[in-house]
Amino acid sequence: MTGRTGTRSAPRSRGGGARLAPGGTGAVSGTAAPGFARSPGQSRAPAPVPPTQNRGTGMVYQWRIRDFLELGALEGAVPSARLHARSILWEWSLTSLTEAVEQVVSELVTNSVAAARAMPQTGPVRLWLLTDTRKVLVLAWDANPQPPALTDAGPDAENGRGLLLVQAFSEHWGTYPTPQMGGKIVWALCGTNTSQQINPPR
Repeated sequence: MTGRTGTRSAPRSRGGGARLAPGGTGAVSGTAAPGFARSPGQSRAPAPVPPTQNRGTGMVYQWRIRDFLELGALEGAVPSARLHARSILWEWSLTSLTEAVEQVVSELVTNSVAAARAMPQTGPVRLWLLTDTRKVLVLAWDANPQPPALTDAGPDAENGRGLLLVQAFSEHWGTYPTPQMGGKIVWALCGTNTSQQINPPR
């Protein structure tokens, strides 16, 4: 864990809503709204938002609060990311989504660490958590451009279930390249429907 972290309210435009930076996968930009940050230097870390055409929603305008964490591609990255996510959801009063978000964070960071280690020069792994106060969008970045593949792991397989778990614990998930900084983003959206899928009413 590199210690780079920050939480802030997302910028808003003068027209009353956030706008997507040119290219469709950049940071939400505009006039800063009141907020707070644990680390002023890191609170300005751009949050790459999934293109709306990939998600089929207009939710790019709804992520008012976001958090950023940079991790080394090390053995302790996954438990550190899970603990961080749990603390952030408590801060955001979204503890009902803790199980789903922790599982998604665990799988996405696991994949990002493995992808980063497969590169000739191992780089960091970056994690964003964004919320509109009802749902949580999880984004994980690594410098490896190879997209993850959803595989049909057998019942006795020890590996290969990561994206199946992401699919099970999220409403939607996907991936897209980030040519501005290299590599890719893998994202997943967790919300009230996710909790219902995991804990169906009795």
